[in-house]
Amino acid sequence: MSFHPQYLSGNEIRTLFLDFYAQRGHQILPSASLVPEDPTVLLTIAGMVPFKPIFLGQRTSEFKRATTSQKCIRTNDIENVGRTKRHHTFFEMLGNFSFGDYFKEQAIAWGWEISTTVFNLPPERLVVSVYEEDDEAYAIWRDKIGVPEKRIKRMDANDNFWAMGVTGPCGPCSEIYYDFHPERGDDNIDLEDDTRFIEFYNLVFMQYNRDAEGKLTPLANKNIDTGMGLERMAQILQGVPNNYETDLIFPIIKKAAEIAGIDYTQSDEKTKVSLKVIGDHVRAVVHMIADEIRASNVGRGYVLRRLIRRVVRHGRLIGIQGEFTTQVAEVAISLAEDAYPNLRQRENSIKAELQREESRFLQTLERGEKLLEEIIAKVKRQGETEISGEDAFTLFDTYGFPLELTQEIAEENNLTVDVSGFDAEMEKQRQRAREAHATIDLTVQGSLDKLAEHIHATEFLGYTQSAATGKVEVLLVDGVCEEEAEAGTDVQIVLDKTPFYAESGGQIGDKGYITGVGVVVTINDVKKESDFYVHFGHIERGTLRVGDTVSAQIDRACRRRLQANHTATHLLQAALKKIVDDSISQAGSLVAFDRLRFDFNCPRPLTQEEIQQIEEQVNTWIAEAHSAKVAIMPLAEAKAKGAIAMFGEKYGEQVRVIDFPSVSMELCGGTHVSNTAEIGVFKIISESGVASGVRRIEAVSGPAILDYLNVRDTVVKDLSDRFKVKPEELPDRITILQNELRTTQKELETLKSQLAIAKSDSLLQTVETVGDYKILVAQLEDVDAQSLQTAAERLLQKLGSGAAVVLGSVPEPGKVSLVAAFSPEVNKKGLQAGKFIGAIAKICGGGGGGRPNLAQAGGRDASKLPEALEKARSELKSGLA
Repeated sequence: MSFHPQYLSGNEIRTLFLDFYAQRGHQILPSASLVPEDPTVLLTIAGMVPFKPIFLGQRTSEFKRATTSQKCIRTNDIENVGRTKRHHTFFEMLGNFSFGDYFKEQAIAWGWEISTTVFNLPPERLVVSVYEEDDEAYAIWRDKIGVPEKRIKRMDANDNFWAMGVTGPCGPCSEIYYDFHPERGDDNIDLEDDTRFIEFYNLVFMQYNRDAEGKLTPLANKNIDTGMGLERMAQILQGVPNNYETDLIFPIIKKAAEIAGIDYTQSDEKTKVSLKVIGDHVRAVVHMIADEIRASNVGRGYVLRRLIRRVVRHGRLIGIQGEFTTQVAEVAISLAEDAYPNLRQRENSIKAELQREESRFLQTLERGEKLLEEIIAKVKRQGETEISGEDAFTLFDTYGFPLELTQEIAEENNLTVDVSGFDAEMEKQRQRAREAHATIDLTVQGSLDKLAEHIHATEFLGYTQSAATGKVEVLLVDGVCEEEAEAGTDVQIVLDKTPFYAESGGQIGDKGYITGVGVVVTINDVKKESDFYVHFGHIERGTLRVGDTVSAQIDRACRRRLQANHTATHLLQAALKKIVDDSISQAGSLVAFDRLRFDFNCPRPLTQEEIQQIEEQVNTWIAEAHSAKVAIMPLAEAKAKGAIAMFGEKYGEQVRVIDFPSVSMELCGGTHVSNTAEIGVFKIISESGVASGVRRIEAVSGPAILDYLNVRDTVVKDLSDRFKVKPEELPDRITILQNELRTTQKELETLKSQLAIAKSDSLLQTVETVGDYKILVAQLEDVDAQSLQTAAERLLQKLGSGAAVVLGSVPEPGKVSLVAAFSPEVNKKGLQAGKFIGAIAKICGGGGGGRPNLAQAGGRDASKLPEALEKARSELKSGLA
């Protein structure tokens, strides 16, 4: 099935997108800076970042609708840049946004319309994904747009549920994919197959707010946030094999190849990767410098420096010896200056920064080469044949040497490199980066920084005490220092000593009370900022003042739940290592009052048998009543004893070791049971994948088990009462009902089709003749979309060659269904069913499309259906005349 896309330049794609939405009431806004206003975000990583305050309700938008082409930087997949078809550090995200205005149906209709009519992508080459629980979006795609069910894929929350953070606005999303190989058919479509599919448009339906407990409540004002990747659309429309060979990037690559004296098309894959890295990174750095980011060793400056150094490294790999970055930067500037005039305006600053960084790094590279020579000499002196992963990573991280370059030089000296050790060091760095990006309350932190010289670090007493007397050192209201606060006020309190555990190592903060003379404060959370424990609370009565002596009391019941769940995570990790693979390592955790979550590195899902064995092993250790041994010891000694490091923790010279002899020993600052028997029982709720090579187990233990069982017991009792069967008979009863329902649904569909056919046969006498062609345009009452299509296909068959059938129906209030069926002879006259019916549906406030011979569409305004059908009749007559 061949298809030659309409060639559009990157600039034309951008303009067409913005104009399309401007014509539909959207205000075109300029791209925001790569330096976001939000101090908790390092760089602008998505088109919605500039609108985050609006989505959070912190600011009112001047416009109800907006559209942008937003420049973005992401470096989380930097190793994949140049190696895959579409990974980038810099990219442009085309987006349309609705702030409490239109919602799901309109966003989907416009997304389909721009894809199929503006960019002229054949509907049969498009596949859409929806969140697995979003029946509304599924129905819109199927019934109103007319996408066949086989080309609508339900995906889980990892792929199709978007969230701004752990809490706050969130919602399902729907993505549109382009199919490079529709000839492979619609059965068993796998959207993960990037040799066949590319996702180019993501529609986010921001319809919920998620609270700290994970509960979703509908938003009063629902928002739309979409993103179309400019580079991906350019790849599709320009008919090139990857994003890098589009007119947005390839001229940069061509210039770099020219400087190196090589031909991209004749180069091997390794050289092409280096050229692609240069093409991508040069775009990123010119925009970053234009937005006044300067190279440094921290924050945004470090990102810039790292990207520039990668450009220089890859230049050397392809044979460029001297300085060259300003030459390729000139190409990048010329390509983008029409859309981003500040590039040319800041040309001198961009080139000066590049020249300075490149010159310094070339000197650094020379030092790195000398260090590598010393490492090789050391390895040979010691009679070894392998460069350690730690040495290889030092070369990479400090001196900019890519691993492959170290491997090449090592091979020339008959040595190898410990790649697994290198990967381990790389993962440590990534974890440090993740920790550095953790969002904190910057207002609170700023206030504490100012007071740090005048107050002492908080003394934590919570390992041995559940209550303690302390003094109010700091009192904050909305992050601002106050001397006192009255009842009804939300406050942040710093005490000189506290029994409250602060959120750390995956364990959430304690709850409880702070009381004094005539004052009671409910504490809902505790966080650690630097060395200070910040108690987040609400004054229930009285007045709290700085300097007051107060009593701090944790909620013992909540603490017991945390202790049980935290120790259970240690036992769970030990069981995973014992039963599945000893190399399993932790990738994240959550210890909450009601559950625990444990993420771990594993390349495959666990089997049901393994899950059962793990659960049984943990419960066996609980029943064996292993006592905890807690000790403080030097870090080196703890590692020598085999203690496992806890994810997310930072360790000093002295560390705390939690040891359940012969079961588990970990470095951990959390609170734990003194004996495994205190946990009571452990139950795994689910096992799933959360990222490539990362699995997640969710479980409950201790007192939380009763809550878990009560909920399920209530559900089972309710179902048993409804179905009038015993609990153990429920599965069979439900299976019977499902089979009966499927049979009934099939019978109903058959009857609907038969009724539609019976109604449609009477329309044959209304056929009109236009020359050698026959047209039939009519409305059928109370016929659903599928039956309407069946009727149209039957009528087309009866009318024979040279026929065109357009039918409309109002299957339910506020819903219009349309279908067009054209014979091949009509197609030859230039009439395509998909484009034709999509345009007609706009009259009814909808849209749609499909194949040239058969297409469906939908709308919302039933009162416009007669007008739409009359328009269809008129268009057919003029088109076939």
